Amino acid sequence: MKIQNPFRLGLIGTLGVGLGILILSAITSLATIITYIGAALFLALGIEPMISFLERRRFPRWLALVVTLVIIIGAFVGLIWAIVPIAVGQATQLVQNTIEWVNNGGAEKWFLSLQHQFPSIINQQNIDAVTQWLQQNLPDITSKVLQTGVGIVQGAFGVIIVLILMIYFTASLPSIKRSAYQLVPASRRARFADLGDQITDSVGKYVMGQVSLALVNGVLSAIFLSVIGAKFPILLASIAFFFSLIPLVGTITGSVIIVAVCFLSGTPTAIAAAIYYLIYMQVEAYVLSPRIMNRAVAVPGALVVVAALAGGTLLGILGALVAIPFAAAILLIVKQVVIPRQNEL
Repeated sequence: MKIQNPFRLGLIGTLGVGLGILILSAITSLATIITYIGAALFLALGIEPMISFLERRRFPRWLALVVTLVIIIGAFVGLIWAIVPIAVGQATQLVQNTIEWVNNGGAEKWFLSLQHQFPSIINQQNIDAVTQWLQQNLPDITSKVLQTGVGIVQGAFGVIIVLILMIYFTASLPSIKRSAYQLVPASRRARFADLGDQITDSVGKYVMGQVSLALVNGVLSAIFLSVIGAKFPILLASIAFFFSLIPLVGTITGSVIIVAVCFLSGTPTAIAAAIYYLIYMQVEAYVLSPRIMNRAVAVPGALVVVAALAGGTLLGILGALVAIPFAAAILLIVKQVVIPRQNEL
């Protein structure tokens, strides 16, 4: 290529690079806002099946939206009303039992038993090293605790913003979809609209399916933990419910936490809880999940693992939630667009 004006070429290249850096910086600065928008859109697609169900029963969309929001908010408030007082009381009792355990010498006996069993790990030299590290890093730990408190407050405001955006997105979802479809050439618009509807329906059914699985885990956990006499059954059932909302690793993580807390009720109780959750995870993986999610997403197991890990690495919990339906959307496009075109060549 013949360069007639090197100065002009260099200037245009520099402006292009600068514009690219500016765009990337803007995206980085708006990462939180983009995350809020993504979460709100994801939730809006999640409650869309309920609204569509009411619309098929001849409800106007605005009334279907109001009824759906009332049901969801009412269920959430009822859940909080039923769980929070009990959970707070049980958490307070847990703290009091821990203090009594320390004051009565139980913690000292437990520590001496560990020291007797693992003398190479738990010895005075290692204890002094840990104490010295804590003393040196105490200011940094304190600042991180304060940052965590600020982050919790910011998270609460973020939840409010996401809920407001979700209401707006849900109310205007049909017009948003129509506007997006109009950006596609008319010759391909019908096909694009069909794929878009399939993808959004898949996301909505996935969200409803994940909530259903979490609800099953929470209810069964509350029943079983009450039967075996575990301490704080409502609090532990709440942990099971909320962790089960996280795909792939949520149930396992929540189960490990619950089993660890069950040791406060005795080793036999913890063993019973561990056996129960091992059985439950198999039942969920091979019975409940296929039956509940069979109409939502059809993604191979290996791709589920890869998608959830990649999404969690990029966007945290939100990324893990969105990754599986996103992978399903890509598979849908590959099956219905890419492969037919390849077969025509």
